[in-house]
Amino acid sequence: MSKSPRNKTIDFSLANAPAGVLNQILHEDDQLEHRAAVIDQTINGDAFNVLPRLPDKIADLAIVDPPYNLNKKYDGLDFKKMTDSDYRAYTQRWIDALLPKLKPQASLYVFADWQTSISLAPVLEQNFTIKNRITWQREKGRGALTNWKNGMEDIWFLTRDPNNYTFNVNRVKQRRQVIAPYRIAGQARDWKETAAGRFRDTMPSNFWDDISIPYWSMPENTGHPTQKPEKLLAKIILASSNPGDLILDPFAGAGSSLVTAKKLNRHFIGIEQSLLYTAWGEYRLQQTDAGDSIQGYTDGVFWERNTLAAQRARHHHH
Repeated sequence: MSKSPRNKTIDFSLANAPAGVLNQILHEDDQLEHRAAVIDQTINGDAFNVLPRLPDKIADLAIVDPPYNLNKKYDGLDFKKMTDSDYRAYTQRWIDALLPKLKPQASLYVFADWQTSISLAPVLEQNFTIKNRITWQREKGRGALTNWKNGMEDIWFLTRDPNNYTFNVNRVKQRRQVIAPYRIAGQARDWKETAAGRFRDTMPSNFWDDISIPYWSMPENTGHPTQKPEKLLAKIILASSNPGDLILDPFAGAGSSLVTAKKLNRHFIGIEQSLLYTAWGEYRLQQTDAGDSIQGYTDGVFWERNTLAAQRARHHHH
């Protein structure tokens, strides 16, 4: 089936991988023990085999998008729904592999749906300090006749040390349109007059309703079934790391967290067991430069979905 010219989805096959993509990817049997060998690289392999071979205490931030406890096909690898206790054991296994790779003041973000969260939460609590449960609103979601449509996903914000961790609250303010300004002594408070209207930069909360799921006309879109948007990952990376820090993603999928880290001047290491998804991620990384734009994030501020300035910024994208 041929794609519309506006369709930017990255979904090439391995046989048609662009030149210079496959030979850049590291594999399980490569030299992975030294920082210089793995920094800013994607590694194709099983996280449980790769993590033990990476240097210890390397990561300032880990972004973890494990398979949710549902039946799902990922590039021919089937993930089968487990019992709760088996999923908890699986979670503890990846935590045990990941923990030695985190610095003592590192943070960790773990993605889940509400059902997976029920299994995850007790395990996360045994191993980390739970700082928050972020809920983000997915625009899409299948309607259901006998239940409420699933329109939300969870992100658990965890730290190793309850008090010593990075959180840059001023890097993740959200710009909201001011309908009726909040006044103090007759003066409208905190809002900015711009060509696109009146806006107020608000403190970020644990409910994110400004995220668009990648779709076919967006350059970041791939054929991956559970791809996370760059804008969502940018919030995490800006809040919980600093420029030059290293971000580790043990289930990197099509590389969205790595691409976002690179755009935001962070180092990264990604591990992904599907060679196809790793290749899509590597291709995206090769198309990316530090400082490249992230849809919905301009001038250091996150814009509400579909606001004028965000639309305008979109047209300037490469």
